[in-house]
Amino acid sequence: MDAPHQPARRKDLAARYTDFTADMLAAERTPIADARLGLPMTFVAGATNAGGLLAVGQYTSHMSGIVSAMADNLVLGAGGLVAAGLVAFLPFVAGAATSALLVNWARLHHVESQYALPLTLEALLLLAFGTLGGYAQHSQPALLAAIAVLCFIMGLQNATVTKMSGARIRTTHMTGVVTDIGIELGKLVYPNRQRRRRGAPLVLADREKLKLLTLFLLLFFLGGVTGALGFKYAGFIFCVPLALLVLLLAGPEAFRLGVRALARRR
Repeated sequence: MDAPHQPARRKDLAARYTDFTADMLAAERTPIADARLGLPMTFVAGATNAGGLLAVGQYTSHMSGIVSAMADNLVLGAGGLVAAGLVAFLPFVAGAATSALLVNWARLHHVESQYALPLTLEALLLLAFGTLGGYAQHSQPALLAAIAVLCFIMGLQNATVTKMSGARIRTTHMTGVVTDIGIELGKLVYPNRQRRRRGAPLVLADREKLKLLTLFLLLFFLGGVTGALGFKYAGFIFCVPLALLVLLLAGPEAFRLGVRALARRR
C-alpha cells in the first residue's frame, strides 16, 4: 500500500535536505544559519588540526605560534626552521586569500550560495592531503607538501567562516572563543548589588551566546579526539569521512552552481 508513496517521500526528503544546505550557505545570514554551518565545520577543524599533529608533526591552524617560532628561529640563526615556518604561514595566507576570491566572485555574479565553492574546495583538498599523507612519512618533499595543503585548508576554512559570520565565529582555533567564554562568565558572576543601588545599568551575561560558544569549544575538542583516534588507527584514509562531511554541507549547492553554469554555456 505504501510502495507508491516511497519515491515521493524520498523526493521530499531530498528537497528538505537541499533547502537546509541552501539556507546554511545563503548570502543572507542569520545566527541560526551561522551556527548550523559553523558547528560541524568546527568539528572538522578540530579533527583536522589534532589529526594533523599526528600525521605531519605540527599544528597547522596556530599562526601565532608559527610566527613566534619563526621569530625565535631567526634570532637563533636556524634558517631552515624559518623556511619551514614559511611553508606553513604562506599557504595559510593563500588559503584565506582564495576564500576571499571565491566568495567575492560569487557576490559579483549574484550567486546565492556564496560559501559553497570554498567549502567544496576544502573537501577536495582534504582528499588531496590524505593522498599526500601516504608518502609523507617516507619523503621530505611530500611531508612539506602535506603541511602546506593542511595550512591552506585551515586558512581557507577560517576565512570562509569569518566572512560568512561577519567575524563573529572562528572555527579553526579557539583562542577567541575561549576569551569570549571568559568574558561572558565574568558577566555571569558579576555582583550587581552596587549597580542596583546606584541605578546603573546591570552587567548581564548573554546566556545564549555562552551556550553556543561552549558548544563550539566542545565540538572542537570532540573533533580533536576523533581526529587523533582516526589518524592514529586508520591513517590518512580518515581524511575521507572528513571530506564527505564537508561535501554533505556544501556539495548540493556546488552541484547546483555547476549545473547552472553548464546550462548558461549551452
